[in-house]
Amino acid sequence: MERSLSMELVRVTEAAGVAAARWMGRGLKNEADDAATTAMRLVFDTIPMQGVVVIGEGEMDEAPMLYIGEELGMGNGPLVDVAVDPLEGTNIVASGGWNALAVLAIADQGNLLHAPDMYMNKIAVGPEAVGKIDIDASVTDNLLAVATAKNKDIEDVVATVLSRDRHLEIIEEIRAAGARIKLISDGDVAGAINTAFDGTGVDILFGHGGAPEGVISAVALKCLGGEIQGRLVPSNEAEIDRCNRMGIDLKKVLYMDDLVKGDDAIFAATGVTDGELLRGVRFKGSYSETHSVVMRSKSGTVRFVEGRHSMKKKPHLVMQN
Repeated sequence: MERSLSMELVRVTEAAGVAAARWMGRGLKNEADDAATTAMRLVFDTIPMQGVVVIGEGEMDEAPMLYIGEELGMGNGPLVDVAVDPLEGTNIVASGGWNALAVLAIADQGNLLHAPDMYMNKIAVGPEAVGKIDIDASVTDNLLAVATAKNKDIEDVVATVLSRDRHLEIIEEIRAAGARIKLISDGDVAGAINTAFDGTGVDILFGHGGAPEGVISAVALKCLGGEIQGRLVPSNEAEIDRCNRMGIDLKKVLYMDDLVKGDDAIFAATGVTDGELLRGVRFKGSYSETHSVVMRSKSGTVRFVEGRHSMKKKPHLVMQN
């Protein structure tokens, strides 16, 4: 992949982030998602790459989502796999909450996990705890392993978990072990990435979330030197059948190299609402301000990008009623 793609991809997440942020707090999550998707598509069409969505939120008959198998880019340039979530945290934007992102990840063709949109059980940590976690071990054992790796008492470890009924046993075990919890309403990409930045105060992520978000998180953590493990969790017979047709072993633990192969991948995200790592979009009248991060695994480079965008010259960034 060309180095210049890193900044080109930031333009994609910036456009999606600004478009989605127009809907913050309006209680209209689908409209926010549609706005982000439309803006993302428009900017993807200007990027010199030959991309295919290999894991995303939709299928071809579920427009306007970016569907699995959709081709993105100008049709020239490097051949890449794309994992994308135009708006990670639709409910967050609808309610004006914390940590909504526009996110995407790319890698050389054939290097990202190709799987249906379904649940994935995940565990993620930052660089200090790499090699110390095991998705098949107990929650308590993983907390103790992270505490030891980070030279902390278990009472000082913070676990992030999506606030869902399906996670009640995980939450109870974390509390019984003496660790602390940051419950999040949505947005486990942010939860996974935050484990790799000391300033966020998060040490480990547990629980079931979306498979696309798992792949996107894996790219980010590969760039940051962290680790994620996962296992696909079908919700019905249709999802089991799809996995069988795709040759996916549902019992298999998916490690970093299963989720993202090779040594070259790029992750980009723009804050839609405020979070621990990124600020949300600010509207200043004739222009907007964005805060983004872009990372490349091959170089290990992490860039934080502040953008200022004219709202008059980019009509796709303006909310359409």
